[in-house]
Formats: sequence, C-alpha cells, structure tokens
Amino acid sequence: MISRRDLFEIVFGTNTRAARRFDVILLWTILASVLTVIVDSLVEENSNYKHLFFYFEWAFTIIFTAEYITRIYIVPHPRKYIFSIWGLIDLLSIVPTYISLVVAGANFLTILRLIRLLRIFRILNMTRFLIESKMLYTALRASIFKISIFMLFVFVFVIVLGTIMFVIEGGENGFTSIPQSVYWAIITITTVGYGDIVPQTVGGKFIASLIMLIGYSIIAVPTGIFAMEFAKGDKTEKQPRCARCNHKNPEHSKFCNQCGAEI
Repeated sequence: MISRRDLFEIVFGTNTRAARRFDVILLWTILASVLTVIVDSLVEENSNYKHLFFYFEWAFTIIFTAEYITRIYIVPHPRKYIFSIWGLIDLLSIVPTYISLVVAGANFLTILRLIRLLRIFRILNMTRFLIESKMLYTALRASIFKISIFMLFVFVFVIVLGTIMFVIEGGENGFTSIPQSVYWAIITITTVGYGDIVPQTVGGKFIASLIMLIGYSIIAVPTGIFAMEFAKGDKTEKQPRCARCNHKNPEHSKFCNQCGAEI
C-alpha cells in the first residue's frame, strides 16, 4: 500500500519516475478535457453527440475533483495549498462544471484547465523558463501601482469626454445617455471603433479625432512602464553576488565593492 509520504512525492514531486509519469498523464488528461470542451461548443444542441460530451465532461470533472481532494489530503499544510496560486487554479478548473447545474453554459469555463499546463515548465525542469517567468512577474508587480494610477486617469478621462460628447451630439446622433457616450469614448480611445455610434457635428468630430490620437499614447504608456521595470529587473538579475557578504555588484565586476573580496 502506498504511504501518504510516497503519494506526496508522486503528486507534488518531479524527480522520481512515478512522479513524472503522473504529471505526464495529468497533462494529457487536461488536454483531452479542454479538447472536449472546444468540440462540445461546435456540436449542435439537439445532436445525439451532445449527451456523449456531457458524460465525458463529468468524467473529467470527477477525475480532477478526486485529484484536488487527494492533493489537500497528502499536502503537509492543506490551507497553504488551497489558497496558493496553483491551489486556486486547480479549484477553478473543476468548479464551472458544478456551477453548470444551475447556470447554463458555465461548463465551458472549464477551459481554465488549460492554465494548468504551465506545470510543464516544472515537470521538464525548464529552469530558464522559470527564471524568465519570475522576472516577468516581478516586473508586473513593480509596475502595477504606476499602471493603476495611469488607468485611473484614463477612467476619469473617458467619463469627462463621454459627457462632453453627450452634450455636443445629443440623443439624435446616438449619444442617448452618458453611459452610452462613455462606451463610445472607451471603444474610440482603444482604437477599436465599432462604428455603431458616430459623431455628426464638427465639434464632435474634432473631439473624436483628439481621442483617437491620444489613444495611441495611452497604449504606449503602460507598455513603456512595464518595459522599464522589466529591463531594470533583467539588469538586477545579471548583477553578480559576492560569496562572502552576499552583496550585489555591477555587471562584469571582478571584486566586490562592499568588502573587496574577489567575485
């Protein structure tokens, strides 16, 4: 009989043959379940195959539910796993099917299982990918405050411009309310422009042109903020650490500028 410790090594480990085999089987099962959801969306509602995909989906859900419960049982700190990123992803991969019992169509959200395929980096020991993903996460976390402030400014900006367009154009030109006008401002500033609402007056066209020009800079600013933080993080990663005092030194340093030891 497999002990709890051995089961933990198989489910959470990657070094043993059994653990790698378990992870590979899990990945193929995830791919099969996602493919089932995709094909199910193509099948007509009155088709005879609809019931077949229904049974397939519940079979996969039961398998992943059993796996999730097993992970909680064997992990030393269940609460830590449940509220971790991977724990929440594992939970979100099974919840939609149960929600579909009361909300029609919710089962298609099981496509979230695709996120679990990111475990392949850990399984295949792709250290380089893990380092790069960590740098990406660090850059996102460092730039989130600046981007949030910028998005707040954009939020205020589109509300003000939407209100101005509501006053200038009026309901006869499709700007029937402030929310409708704000909707137009959002799709215009993001350069999407569906064309369902179009300004007719000279003043409205002038403001629309101004919004579209500003839209390009609005797209560039968050990108620039993130790129700056990513470049800063990449530079920090390349800084060698001193073996004696653990101090980070400038790139290509031969001696530590803190204690003078050779690097």
